[in-house]
Amino acid sequence: MFVIKLTKTFSNTTGLLVGTLDAVLDSTSKVAPFRILHQTPDSQVYWSIACGASREEITEHWDWLEHNVMKTLSVFDSNEDITSFVQGKIRGLIAEEGKGSFVKEEDPEKFREALLKFEKCFGLPEQEKLVTYYSCSYWRGRVPCQGWLYLSTNFFSFYSFLLGAEIKLIISWDEISRLEKTSNVILTESIHVRSHGEDHYFSMFLHINETFLLMEQLANYTVRRLFDKETFESDQILHDPLQITKRGLESRAHSEQFSAFFRLPKEETLQEVHECFLWVPFCHFSTLGKMCISENYICFASQDGNLCSVIIPLREVVGVDKADPANRGVSISIKGKRAFRFTDVKDFEQLVAKLRLKCGATSSPQHAANPEVTAQVAVSPDPDNLVDYYEGRSMGQKDSSKTVSTEALMTVFHPQDAENLDSKMLKEKMKEQSWNILFVECGRGVSTFRTKKTRDLVVRGIPETLRGELWLLFSGAVNDMATNPGYYTEVVEISIGTSTLATDEIERDLRRSLPEHPAFQSDTGISALRRVLTAYAYRNPKIGYCQAMNILTSVLLLYAKEEEAFWLLVAVCERMLPDYFNRRIIGALVDQAVFEELIRDHLPQLTDHMTDMTFFSSVSLSWFLTLFISVLPIESAVNVVDCFFYDGIKAILQLGLAVLDYNMDKLLTCKDDAEAVTVLNRFFDSVTNKDSPLPPAVQQASNLSNAKSDHPKVDITDLIREANERYGDIRYEDVQSMRSRNRLYVIQTLEVTTKQNVLRVICQDVKFSPSDLEELYELFKKEHFLSCYWSVNSPVLRHHDPSLPYLEQYRIDCQQFRVLYHLLSPWAHCANKDSLALWTFRLLDENSDCLINFKEFACVLDILYNGSFTDKLKLLFKLHIPPAFTEVESLSPSKGIELSKEELIHFSQLTVSSPVDSQEADALKSPEKGKGKVDIQAYLKQWQDELLKKEENIKDLPRMNQSQFIQFSKTLYNLFHGDPEEELLYRAIAGFGRRLQSSTSPGKSPAVAVELTAEDQKKLQEENEPQQPESSKMQGPPSADHEWSFAFEQILASLLNEPALVRFFEKPSDLKAKVENAKTSQLKARSRL
Repeated sequence: MFVIKLTKTFSNTTGLLVGTLDAVLDSTSKVAPFRILHQTPDSQVYWSIACGASREEITEHWDWLEHNVMKTLSVFDSNEDITSFVQGKIRGLIAEEGKGSFVKEEDPEKFREALLKFEKCFGLPEQEKLVTYYSCSYWRGRVPCQGWLYLSTNFFSFYSFLLGAEIKLIISWDEISRLEKTSNVILTESIHVRSHGEDHYFSMFLHINETFLLMEQLANYTVRRLFDKETFESDQILHDPLQITKRGLESRAHSEQFSAFFRLPKEETLQEVHECFLWVPFCHFSTLGKMCISENYICFASQDGNLCSVIIPLREVVGVDKADPANRGVSISIKGKRAFRFTDVKDFEQLVAKLRLKCGATSSPQHAANPEVTAQVAVSPDPDNLVDYYEGRSMGQKDSSKTVSTEALMTVFHPQDAENLDSKMLKEKMKEQSWNILFVECGRGVSTFRTKKTRDLVVRGIPETLRGELWLLFSGAVNDMATNPGYYTEVVEISIGTSTLATDEIERDLRRSLPEHPAFQSDTGISALRRVLTAYAYRNPKIGYCQAMNILTSVLLLYAKEEEAFWLLVAVCERMLPDYFNRRIIGALVDQAVFEELIRDHLPQLTDHMTDMTFFSSVSLSWFLTLFISVLPIESAVNVVDCFFYDGIKAILQLGLAVLDYNMDKLLTCKDDAEAVTVLNRFFDSVTNKDSPLPPAVQQASNLSNAKSDHPKVDITDLIREANERYGDIRYEDVQSMRSRNRLYVIQTLEVTTKQNVLRVICQDVKFSPSDLEELYELFKKEHFLSCYWSVNSPVLRHHDPSLPYLEQYRIDCQQFRVLYHLLSPWAHCANKDSLALWTFRLLDENSDCLINFKEFACVLDILYNGSFTDKLKLLFKLHIPPAFTEVESLSPSKGIELSKEELIHFSQLTVSSPVDSQEADALKSPEKGKGKVDIQAYLKQWQDELLKKEENIKDLPRMNQSQFIQFSKTLYNLFHGDPEEELLYRAIAGFGRRLQSSTSPGKSPAVAVELTAEDQKKLQEENEPQQPESSKMQGPPSADHEWSFAFEQILASLLNEPALVRFFEKPSDLKAKVENAKTSQLKARSRL
């Protein structure tokens, strides 16, 4: 029972026990007048749950209890359970409230205590770094368990010990496929985690938004590091998992939001935020917002982000002064005789001093480094037009007129006739006039005010003559070009003429890029397109070239100068559409998942009609990759690109929804996907731009015959305006949140596809059940990841390559294989198990690249568990002859026969095959080419060889010499140790030796009998001794005249006559038990290593 009580006095009533929150936090505090108490029926004990100084404050606490605690109490069966739960919950909240001081690093003792509990409860390796921890409830069915959630670099863990029940949960971030905030009748707000098909719910957080943000960051960081190394390797900030901190993650999140919102380079980090007012001269009032300062930029956004925003590069600042001290004002002057006035700035004097220092520090290196640059700044005739100014500066540094075009293709192929103006050209001039008026009000160049009026003009379509300049401005590419003068011409000179896989693909696609446009029917346009694409492939080899980049770049070249088009492509590929243009187009798949989510929210009737939502993904992929350029006529598509550069991916999502909404009725009558695709294609063919000034020969829509489609014409401006009106409430922050949420799902879906393809290929070659094979795959993959968790630059990270065929995407080295061999092999009890693991790995590593894939791993386990007596014996025989066999002796005798990691790697790399040319060796290791090319022929040959591979004939096996046979005998003795029939097996080995001797031809009889005495047999079992047993010493080394060897048929024939040996090798082994044990022991095994 909860009650609100007004405390009037401090009476100490007998039997009344009050544990107050404020007393725990502050021993000197006075008791607040209002309290919320909890009492168990039939008890005289009250617990103080909350306190408040006013009725409003206590009511706020009461509302929180109603929404977060009271609704869950109905699931408990007894009053005692309710009391225990409430007590545990309040204690957790008290502890978490006290933990707040650690965030400021004022009291690390509490964190150190939590760290000790974390290490004790979960037994993770000491390198695992705890980032933070939270009090919360974990739901098991309908019952909440109060405990602590620990967030570390590679795992999130939960521990609870309540009512005598211990609950322990450890889930690695890379296993999570769904992470989201949810709510339902019982749980008003909770965090939902899905891993391996299981759902976990956590609720009753004191700061759920903070917790969820950190979980989302850690999960996405781990997924990028392990699964998506193409984009991660360029991200040096989070490269070291041991350096991750809670504060660092929070700071990084704010910096990412800051740079994405203002379209700044990714390297910018948010340093300061000041709430203040900015004077807007054309509106004659000050707007409230936030001033955000990074290393090289001062940015401002009003509280209503659509009202006003501005970006001020420090390179443009010429003065920072205190203005109107009474209002705490700061005045920032920039080139072009413009100034921005901020008021009500906290600590404005210190801010002025900092900005003055910053401007001096950032401007002096850029300009002083090159005297020519300084001179050009001084005489620049039009500093307001920053685009032309910086473009001219970079072009002027080198004589690049012979290689780099300095004009937009549209001005070359379609110059406007100023004397003969038709109605469309008159409308175009009116658009230009509207923009010129805006420039007068808001300024022109990088520091222009961006207002609602700016958006309205963009929706109407940017004039042809201003398109390149404004694309450069809105995308942020103007900043890249300004801070990298001469970069493009240098890259062109270096990259042109090179031959790589990317350049080959570029040459193949050049003539497919807007082939109907005159600009790309000439060498001028084709050469410019080649230079831009080749330069970008050189700049960013991780992406290189991806189809759809040619179409996008073609449109950029129509309206932007060549260098501008290059930096626009950089902005699109590296900031605005992250991860779109790589091998797996993960970014596009993520945005398609976001699109599906928006369809479910905004067009539910369409969702109900479609049985399979993947239709929307398949039909919309080209929309996202080409920004509708591939489906719309060019004169309409450029209006979409206008909106994209201003609003980002939000514009594409809004337009996609509008397209589906416009065709809703027809789509609802479609019976299959093909019919729906036809409906959409006809719609796109009917989209026109009635105001386009392009000549009819260029306009694609005008070239379509009216008889081709009876669909009514739709004007692109009307369509875009409708998209903004209906779906303009979609916020940028919501899109980013959906992107983060769906990224986990998309990458895990790709991983599931990889697994399914691998298992489908391997299941034909092994006798394991599909479920057992899947369990083995998960263990194999997990071992790969465990080697990556705690290493800054783990070489294992290089083993995962999503561009390779499915079987080759995950590979393990000898050290990883040894761990799995110890956990899974039925022969792992053998005293020389390290040697067996080494020889097995060398046998499987046929191409000598010191890596094996899952197929090789599964096939050898299949022999051990499902192979016949002959199969197992043949495997054991091959382990003791080259190329698998090598003499193994630990460099540390104190360790006995155990091998260190370094020794294991050393022995695994010993060359046993015939030497080959280094280039041939590289080709054997991987069908990868040297300069970024994949040798397709090598892959085809490898595939053909596998298809033609015949069953190995035992007669083809080489003979085993005496030293190899001695080791073979030792291994047999070690295998039998601890077996119930151990003595019988030892006698069988003695009989096996006599039989071999008698079956050996006179010319090849061994110099010394292989029959071993009982004493020798016992010595062979003692593998702890580094020295060989006496029997081994007796047998070798004989003189060269008495060398002897055995063929596999001889050994097989002799062993078949020993029933005990046959029974041992044919005895079934329990794989499921081994797998279950490996699941629980794999992490502990890694901890020991």
